[in-house]
Amino acid sequence: MKVKLQMILALGVGASIFSAPLFAHHGTAAYETEKKVTVKGTVTDWHWSNPHCVLQLDVTDESGHVVHWVEETENPSTMTRIGWTEKSLKPGDQITVTALPLKNGKPVGRITEVVFQNGQRLAGIHDPAPNDAGAPQPYPKQ
Repeated sequence: MKVKLQMILALGVGASIFSAPLFAHHGTAAYETEKKVTVKGTVTDWHWSNPHCVLQLDVTDESGHVVHWVEETENPSTMTRIGWTEKSLKPGDQITVTALPLKNGKPVGRITEVVFQNGQRLAGIHDPAPNDAGAPQPYPKQ
C-alpha cells in the first residue's frame, strides 16, 4: 500500500512539473497582431516591474464615457535598452498610445508607441522607432 501511494504521488508531482509550462503566457498570443488601436488619454499609473511594465490610462470615448485602459510592454531590462525609464511616464501625463488590442475587445493592449503632447515619442518593443535623430532602437533578438 505504501509503495502504491508513493508511486501515485511521484506520478502526480512529475505530471505537474511537466505541465507547468502549459499555463505560462507567451508573447502576443492574446493580441491582434495585424491590427493596431490608437487612444489618447491621461496616465493614471505606470508600473515599472517584472514580468511586464504596465501603463494605465483613462481615455474618453466618442460618447464621453471614461474608459480605463491597461497597456503592457516588456520587462524593465528590455525597455531600458530601447530608451524607457521608470520615470518615462507619470500620472497626469497626456499621451497618445498605439497598441496591439486584445482579441476579446477589452480595453487592454500591447504598446507599440507612446507619443507625448510635445511630440516626444517612446517606441515600443513591437514597433521600433526609425533609426534617425538618435531614436532608441530595440535590443537585437538572439
